[in-house]
Amino acid sequence: MQPEQFNILLRFFKALADDSRLKIVGILANHECSVEELAVLLQLKEPTVSHHLAKLKELNLVTMRPDGNSRLYQLDSEALQSISKEIFTPEKMASLIEDVDTEAWESKVLKNYFEGESLKEIPASRKKRLVILKWLANQFDIGVNYPERLVNDILKRYHPDCATLRRELIACQLMQRENGVYWRTT
Repeated sequence: MQPEQFNILLRFFKALADDSRLKIVGILANHECSVEELAVLLQLKEPTVSHHLAKLKELNLVTMRPDGNSRLYQLDSEALQSISKEIFTPEKMASLIEDVDTEAWESKVLKNYFEGESLKEIPASRKKRLVILKWLANQFDIGVNYPERLVNDILKRYHPDCATLRRELIACQLMQRENGVYWRTT
């Protein structure tokens, strides 16, 4: 996501992170209102409503039109749709973590459960156990068939309970087995 889009997104969430502003958006989505009407509906003072409207206008979420001596405000649905189309796409939202190390947690789990090449214990937590099992699965080459004895020997390098690890690798579909022959699936 480009820095300007990130700033728009940040300003958007900051503007709507206030219950009064969210209520104003909801009211203005249904019909035009003056500051005075909004103040009565929300039980706020007019200067407070004007402040909230100014925040929403900064993002072009509301429009204002003069009506005699008063001004009427309305939600700009086109601006809302534009922000939605430009910024709220799955790809753009996923790009928010470009500078985040998505493997940091897995690295921490591996560091905590391994002492050198030895697995200290098999994690009780399913999520942590899956990290360990994925690492163990990577110790096997893709496309190579392994007899059970060799699978046990490889797993014993890391932990003595090779039977549990072998069963878990199969259960998590990281490896498959047929007639005593094992192979890595991913």
